Amino acid sequence: MKFDTPATHNPIDRLKVVGQPTERIDGPLKTTGTATYAYEQHQAAPGAAYGYIVGAAIGKGGIESIDIQQAKAAPGVLGVVTAENAGKLGVGAFYVARALAGPSVDHYHQAVAIVVAETFEQARAASALVRVRYARTKGSFDLAEERKSGAKQQSQQPLQPNPALNTDVGDFDAAYAAAPVTLDATYTTPDHGHAMMEPHATIAAWDGDKLTLWTAIQIVSWGRRDLAKTLGIPKENIRIVSPYIGGGFGGKGSILSDAVLAAVAAKQVGRPVKVTLQRALMFNNTTHRAATIQRIRIGAGKDGRITAIGHESWSGNLGDRPETATAPTKLLYAGANRMTRLRVVHLDLPEANAMRAPGETPGMMALEIAMDEMAEKLGLDPVAFRILNDTQVDPEHPDKPFSQRQLVECLRTGARRFGWDARGAKPGSRREGRWLIGAGVASAIRGAPVIKSAASVRLDRSGIVTVETDMTDIGTGSYTIIAQTAAEMMGVGLDKVAVRLGDSRFPEGAGSGGQFGAASSTAGVYAACIKLREMVAQRLGMSSTNIEFAGGRVRAGGTSRPLLDAVAAGELVAEDAMEYGDLAKRFAQQTFGAHFVEVAVDSATGEIRIRRMLGVFAAGRIINPLAARSQIIGSMTMGAGAALMEELVVDKRVGFFVNHDLASYEVPVHADIPHQEVIFLDEVDPTAGPLKAKGVGELGISGVPAAIANAVYNATGVRVRDYPITLDKLLDRLPRSA
Repeated sequence: MKFDTPATHNPIDRLKVVGQPTERIDGPLKTTGTATYAYEQHQAAPGAAYGYIVGAAIGKGGIESIDIQQAKAAPGVLGVVTAENAGKLGVGAFYVARALAGPSVDHYHQAVAIVVAETFEQARAASALVRVRYARTKGSFDLAEERKSGAKQQSQQPLQPNPALNTDVGDFDAAYAAAPVTLDATYTTPDHGHAMMEPHATIAAWDGDKLTLWTAIQIVSWGRRDLAKTLGIPKENIRIVSPYIGGGFGGKGSILSDAVLAAVAAKQVGRPVKVTLQRALMFNNTTHRAATIQRIRIGAGKDGRITAIGHESWSGNLGDRPETATAPTKLLYAGANRMTRLRVVHLDLPEANAMRAPGETPGMMALEIAMDEMAEKLGLDPVAFRILNDTQVDPEHPDKPFSQRQLVECLRTGARRFGWDARGAKPGSRREGRWLIGAGVASAIRGAPVIKSAASVRLDRSGIVTVETDMTDIGTGSYTIIAQTAAEMMGVGLDKVAVRLGDSRFPEGAGSGGQFGAASSTAGVYAACIKLREMVAQRLGMSSTNIEFAGGRVRAGGTSRPLLDAVAAGELVAEDAMEYGDLAKRFAQQTFGAHFVEVAVDSATGEIRIRRMLGVFAAGRIINPLAARSQIIGSMTMGAGAALMEELVVDKRVGFFVNHDLASYEVPVHADIPHQEVIFLDEVDPTAGPLKAKGVGELGISGVPAAIANAVYNATGVRVRDYPITLDKLLDRLPRSA
């Protein structure tokens, strides 16, 4: 099915099931512990042996020798795989890091061996007997230093892997120089870890030349493609099964070392092998969000209208992929003269790749502080300054309107609901005993892409509608919104819908990531249901024009029949995919929001406490308000972590993340987030797809850290431009206690 014109009235618009707050249909399985995650597929792969990965103990260099004899002789050991006996291994299309080191070591904790034994304890014990001799070489581990040296070597132009990532509109330099009010500030964000609850885990089993993986992965089709490239086998010989994933945030986009080494080890020992990454390897062996250094320059007239805006960002990586921190600046505010630059330097740290709202999260950590700083210079309220510089067209392509843009309404609604007028405009002016109280605001923006997604829908003789697609549910509620879509389309209750996800034998769905999963996967189900409705109409001898499916019955032309009559002669199965035309080229398709935060800062210790958070969002039709709210509050909590505590600390001598566990890599807990409120504005976007819906899972984090940073400034008068905002960055600059 092709979606190439804006959606008009369709069966979804009945909103009997879609749009209603609906409890997760997979909730009972997860709360009772009966949802089967990758590492728990005991019945599917009986008799699996256990693999334990040995990570490299250097950040850069080579392997001189590996002695595995003691490990192989240890109790229960079935085999030890290293680069010497693993065979040729390539890399996939999504990640650049090699799954197995040798002879060179690219980064700390890159796998150098996997030990396979009868039990996990035996494999872990034997892994300590693997003797590796390294030849350490000098590595590049410091973004700031590499940025300086790169600038010297390249005449102030560090490596630019893709000039198309840089943009120029008008004459930024001239407009900035002429602006009566200017800001030129630099902001830094640290490396971040995904820190998902479920570790990366895989069970691999071979049947001849056919490989099955039960693995934690967000996009099944990418994993199949990348594993085929890595192992050098046809992707048709690979099956991936991933019905439940315990969090991903971009860190399980495709296959990583656990999947590759489980497959290689299973082949070598001739039986299924299960592998899970220990927590330390999740931080250093897999991917993370790259640190950034960002320079933002804004020029404005005395009336507060932006005349020049420039955003430059530096990040580091193993390959040439930058953190796209300039993305929000391209779209969020008006301004005739614009410039963005993305630069990446080589670092010998673990690979940096996608993490929730890549680009927008770190970019807005800088941009939305800069907007507050500029508002202060202009003597304008921060909300009013943002509203003044709204735009209804893509500022880089003025002939391209936004499909929907309710940023101003998000800001106004949030300000009214939050009580923004009660905020003390003068920093450090509001106290409650020992606590300094402040409020902050930030805009939110995140893209609303849609991609081709397929599904099959089967109506059986018992009246059950079964949906199958390889779309995944990473804790986001995919099972439920897909069931809601099928129920709405076929006119049945949710109790008559069964959803099967995460198996590469099913039609290829969108997968989970990039905020495209919900809108794309439900559109694929819509397409399959349209075809099934036509088949039902044909069976019943009805016209498919103006046909209605409701309450388990089919009505057309004054005739009403039970839906079950259509399958009296046998079940019906329909399969289709939703493909897209050029609407995304004709319209700027984005989601928008506004964050408001109140904090209290201890005037003696600098301790920061979040007191309340409010988010207002416009993101198309909300398919399931209950699940969407959960996605948003999870994102807001993650944003609080980025603002106040999350930082992967780099040992710049050795080249590794020091705090590689959940004891020292701090994330927010319940006590850190006392009150959150979420508001969704009424919106449908006919250009986004037949459901007129968009994603929200990444919108909710965009802007949150800056709103908190702005609140801390409002409370204390101390401006912190280097995240996370920890008390040591405040302590010596706090206003004197009364």
